[in-house]
Amino acid sequence: MKLNLILVFFCQAASASVIASQKQKASFDWHETNFLLAFGDSYTFVHGTAGRENYSFIGDEFTFAFTPAQLLTNEIVQNQTSTSAGGPNWVEYLTGCFSGLPSKCKKQLWDFAFAGADVSTTFTPLHHSYTISLERQIEQWNTYARSVIPVDTSKTLVAIFIGINDINDSDKYTFPRNNATDFASFYKMIIDAEFKALETVWKAGYRNYLFMNLPPLDKTPSNLKTSTPLPNATMVHTWNSLLATTSQAFSSSHPGTKTMVFDTYAYLSKILANPAEYGIKNTTAFCPNYDAPDIETNWAAYGCERIKEYFWYNSGHITWRVHELLAGEVGRFLRGEKC
Repeated sequence: MKLNLILVFFCQAASASVIASQKQKASFDWHETNFLLAFGDSYTFVHGTAGRENYSFIGDEFTFAFTPAQLLTNEIVQNQTSTSAGGPNWVEYLTGCFSGLPSKCKKQLWDFAFAGADVSTTFTPLHHSYTISLERQIEQWNTYARSVIPVDTSKTLVAIFIGINDINDSDKYTFPRNNATDFASFYKMIIDAEFKALETVWKAGYRNYLFMNLPPLDKTPSNLKTSTPLPNATMVHTWNSLLATTSQAFSSSHPGTKTMVFDTYAYLSKILANPAEYGIKNTTAFCPNYDAPDIETNWAAYGCERIKEYFWYNSGHITWRVHELLAGEVGRFLRGEKC
């Protein structure tokens, strides 16, 4: 399988003249980036001391507001349930910010992702009454965190990993609905809502964006057991294609903006196709007792392999080891995007 990591990157927005073009040229250097501002779902959330356990770094829909002191004293927690992976996740590996105060990390991780999040309740319902959608994550950050976090926007990367719940929650939908005639037009509406929400971030001065496209959801353990997987490969590829073109349009219409789309699907599919190269032994199932408190040291008692030897942590999430591999590849990708 040939891996194509770089789907899209735009270092310069269109302009009316050469001089204007030079002034609006985007600038990005991962080595010089000191802040990662993250939004998304369970693949990206980290647990904080002021967060909802198993769901967020800070707050939930019921405790949406927080004070500057609550935010600045909030610490990242690192344990078996502090991410969806049984250990650190990709943004923690990417930044090296695993626990404690984000402000103490060399690359600060400010993570407003919420486990179970979709883009908008306009298209899919909340998983729980306390879930914070992507639209609301950005609203929460903008209202209570933006002016508090001591961030240099020129040295910040905004990372967005969203869509997994949207595509899973809607895979049995029939059309027409929401003025959409099929899945492609429906996904386009959701992704447009995502980028509309990001206007708030852009207006705050952030110019560098990383979008993670969907992982191989068509290859989860349950989907491998059926001849009619949902979501299927066509659905996932349709979403990923629309994300790429919308990212391109966003960059083109926003002067000085760099958007990057990492091909999560291709990279994780490469691991699934060649697991031994990555120390992975099981790509078709997960340990039924993955959440046992002693699973890391007593896996054999549960009839399992070491968690780090599984690709899938549970029915829809990847293990911390796969997150570590993913972060390494994302880091290489970002280093190659300097402009």
